[in-house]
Amino acid sequence: MANIRKTPEEAIEEVRKVSQLRESLPSGRRPGVEVGISTAFGCSIEGPVSEDWVLKMAAMLVEAGADSIGLSDSTGYANPVQVKRMFTRLQRELGDKAGAAHFHNTRGQGLANVVAALDAGVTTFDASQGGIGGCPYAPGATGNIVTEDLIFLLESMGLKTGIDLERLIAAREIIREALPGEPIYGNVPEAGLPKGFHYASGREPAPSTSP
Repeated sequence: MANIRKTPEEAIEEVRKVSQLRESLPSGRRPGVEVGISTAFGCSIEGPVSEDWVLKMAAMLVEAGADSIGLSDSTGYANPVQVKRMFTRLQRELGDKAGAAHFHNTRGQGLANVVAALDAGVTTFDASQGGIGGCPYAPGATGNIVTEDLIFLLESMGLKTGIDLERLIAAREIIREALPGEPIYGNVPEAGLPKGFHYASGREPAPSTSP
């Protein structure tokens, strides 16, 4: 109520309306309906959030017609043990409708939570280039985990992302020019790729042009 002036149940009914609208479209023009449950790991307004209630909402969203339901730590409350436990439960209860992980790095746990979610079988992650963004209802919240750091983590672990990390880092200059004064985050862009790094596909990074 404090955030969007709707109860969780009322928000779920909005998902039902979206799903019904989707079903009214011609079969070839029906997009998927993906839902992320915000503050699933803790709330800056409410405090601790019941994991049973989160999983109950996920089941209600499936019944409302959603194709994929993920869990979002938009407030930066999550820890790796909690993440693995909740995504394991989500997949057990929803099967192939269990969806993405959405982590912010507000308290520095973002990438650790990614590894925990990977251990639970999650394969889709939200991220933000340069870590831009934030969360208006979470004091001190940063943006999503940094895409560049996430790609480095995944490739270093042997997971093929298909993303050219050097080009991704170079594209940060577009953000700097378009959003002057906006803080841009990222450890890998600042430190550079380590000597001996190679992509999970076996491809070597482009030779450095730095002196």
